[in-house]
Amino acid sequence: MMFDDFITKKQLSANDPYFADKFCRTNPLPNTTHHISNYPIKLIVYKIQASKFWQVRCWFDGQYIKRSTKTQSLMQAKKFARFFYEETLAQRYLTANNTSSFEKNKETLPDFKSLPFGALAAQMLANEEARCARGELSAQGFKIIKNRVDKFLLPRWSAFLPKDITYQHLLDFTQFLSINFKTTTISQYLFIVKKILNHALSNGNLDKLPEFPKVKVTSLPRGGFTPTEYWKLLRSARKLIGTLNLHTQPSSPNFIRINYKDRQFPYDVSWIIGFMVNSFIRPSDIFNLKHKHIEIINAKNTYLRLSLPESKSHNKPIVTLYPAVRIYRQIIKWQNLANQCKPDDYVFFPHILNRNYAKVVLWIHFNWLLHLTELKLGPHGQSRSIYCLRHSAITFRLLYGQGIDLLTLARNSRTSIEMINKYYASSLTGEQNIALLQSRRSPRSTS
Repeated sequence: MMFDDFITKKQLSANDPYFADKFCRTNPLPNTTHHISNYPIKLIVYKIQASKFWQVRCWFDGQYIKRSTKTQSLMQAKKFARFFYEETLAQRYLTANNTSSFEKNKETLPDFKSLPFGALAAQMLANEEARCARGELSAQGFKIIKNRVDKFLLPRWSAFLPKDITYQHLLDFTQFLSINFKTTTISQYLFIVKKILNHALSNGNLDKLPEFPKVKVTSLPRGGFTPTEYWKLLRSARKLIGTLNLHTQPSSPNFIRINYKDRQFPYDVSWIIGFMVNSFIRPSDIFNLKHKHIEIINAKNTYLRLSLPESKSHNKPIVTLYPAVRIYRQIIKWQNLANQCKPDDYVFFPHILNRNYAKVVLWIHFNWLLHLTELKLGPHGQSRSIYCLRHSAITFRLLYGQGIDLLTLARNSRTSIEMINKYYASSLTGEQNIALLQSRRSPRSTS
């Protein structure tokens, strides 16, 4: 062997097949290593031969700690790596609460008051996850908090000590968010930051909270449909049944595509439009609604009693208007033909067991319907969605319900009087109830 050839081969990786008969299946594959921006260089994600998933690895206390990210998406793997780093760092400090462990590692463990923002964020998320398990916080609410911590908070302040986050940092962050987000979203991000810093304050990692920028929240309610618009939507949805939706496969790579068999406009859309306007139900509850949750009441008044699972801390049954009974009977008649009317079958899109996918199918078809009917934008320019049907249900009762009181309406809609005043009734004017305003009590009998 020539000397130059020896040098060339010696420069190859130690894991190269030239030096080993069999490549180690758990070592990082060449050109698959990625570092996480704004994090220590020791934190990496990589691919291995032994798994189809991305792996994460970081050096802690003289050893590598490794995990599988359980995802084939690099973006999701990096997101997992950030939480893995923060949670491992937080756990490293928490184990020092054990006296023997603390004495053993006294020289290597920093002071408890030097916990960085990222580790405190991990502890806060663990607390929120426990609240979610106790039913004090919805799974969707926890997911939103976690996603927001990962999207902007960890990359920005992960290595900061809580005491180093000042009013100017928070003001800069507010101005950064103002470029793409509305005041409601900005205030929610600041609320999460305050929650993390309050956790630091409670644990003795912070002496006092910094001053937070004042953000005046200005929200534009979605608003409902007028009766004319509602009937236009309903009739158009019925005419479109069976039509192939050609707007379900846009070129955007981030758009969630649906199966070909689900591209035909379904009966369920027209049923959902009529059912929601006559039942006050939330869109999220639509996808959890099963036949076992519905009872037809034939008494002095005929209605449906909906005993839905708890949502937004409300668990009382909902009663519907009579048109919802007619719609439900149509659904039963249709679904009995396909043997999809058992107690545990879903009322809407029963053939789709993945309910998140069912939401996508409804969202795509309903948005197409809004564009075809030119009802996508409200009178004040607000973008309309399926949630506007709930607004319509509550608004119609306020306009046309004889003697309806807000307390009864709020309880039956699983909301509060404050929410009805602030959002659902915000678009009502005195002129719309002029007859009620001009009404007079009947004179008292003199007998």
